[in-house]
Amino acid sequence: MDILLNVLGDTKINEEITISGSKSESNRLLILQNLFPEITIDNVSDSDDAVHMQHALSSQNEIIDIGHAGTAMRFLTSYFATKTGREVVLTGSERMQNRPIEILVNALKDLGADISYEAKVGYPPIRIKGTKITKTKVQINGNVSSQYISSLLLIAAKLEKGLEIELLGKITSIPYINMTLSLLRQLGIEASFVGSKITVLPKKAIEKQTVVVESDWSSASYFYALIASAEIGAEVKLSAYKKDSLQGDSCLAKIYTHFGVATFFGEDFITLKKEQKSRLETLEMDLKNAPDIAQTIAVTCFSEGVSCNLFGLHTLKIKETDRLEALKAELTKLGAVISVTNESLHLEQSAEIKANIAIKTYNDHRMAMAFAPLALKVPIKILNAEVVTKSFQKFWKDLQQVGIQIEEV
Repeated sequence: MDILLNVLGDTKINEEITISGSKSESNRLLILQNLFPEITIDNVSDSDDAVHMQHALSSQNEIIDIGHAGTAMRFLTSYFATKTGREVVLTGSERMQNRPIEILVNALKDLGADISYEAKVGYPPIRIKGTKITKTKVQINGNVSSQYISSLLLIAAKLEKGLEIELLGKITSIPYINMTLSLLRQLGIEASFVGSKITVLPKKAIEKQTVVVESDWSSASYFYALIASAEIGAEVKLSAYKKDSLQGDSCLAKIYTHFGVATFFGEDFITLKKEQKSRLETLEMDLKNAPDIAQTIAVTCFSEGVSCNLFGLHTLKIKETDRLEALKAELTKLGAVISVTNESLHLEQSAEIKANIAIKTYNDHRMAMAFAPLALKVPIKILNAEVVTKSFQKFWKDLQQVGIQIEEV
């Protein structure tokens, strides 16, 4: 489905939107719930990723296909490695079969897991024969995807003697590691992160409890972008959010002050309000702890005529697409002057946005959603628009609610 986004006349945004639970929290808790059935989860994400995770966890099939769901691939690799007597082949889409998994597989094999490759070494599909893991220490590079580390942490308490992980070199995406550790502690599992060592103690069972998933801050980023590009006075209320969030992307509240957006915290919601014009000085930002909002920020900068230098983006090379090259290609079509390296993005200040440009989404949900707010400035086409369901089922419906006109083309 390809769509044309447009705005008819002046759009004075003043709406209330409820956003589904965090994909990151939901997928962690779904694994933990299967290890500790005493858990009940409320406000589970309705994203494709979370749906794939639930289907995989309930499936009795040998072949488990998780589509484009990278989080599910990584978390399930460790989960099935511990399921004694169970043998599965974990596979996914063509893109998933070209996303590396070797670092995690090697760490699990160091612990005693039985995992082999069905085709290309280092990539899915992988065959996992569940076995009892008795080793207690493992090393893994700290600058790899935090999902590899979280994958190990999620199974750690169910190992007979717990687990100690030593992170080698520079450590990135620390908020996502801390999110996993915070959820473990919330369930009564003892865990520590001191220096480069993470330790999780074993836990056979936990007390019965209900965990409420906070709404997804990555999903909130697109509304920050909308308000940033809207007229002064525009506002939107988003629920359910909290000030003491576990999600690294909650740094949006601070970042978007550059674009004149103020964030007001209520009891279980936030209100975003455009209070002043964007500051035109260059935005310099290290996003190593929140790479998922890089696309939104880059497009917002372009929309607002703000130059930017964004760093810490090395993990974007191995996402649903090479997000840095994809951003460069699509922003260039709109008239941007942009360059990228293996870990950074550099955008020059621009005064014009080309209208009616068709944006390729590369099977990447965040490409579709990051470019959508440009509709406040010019008509824009989004190709393969249904890709947003990976993380945000009702994105286009919510966009219509705030006044964006959507037409299939």
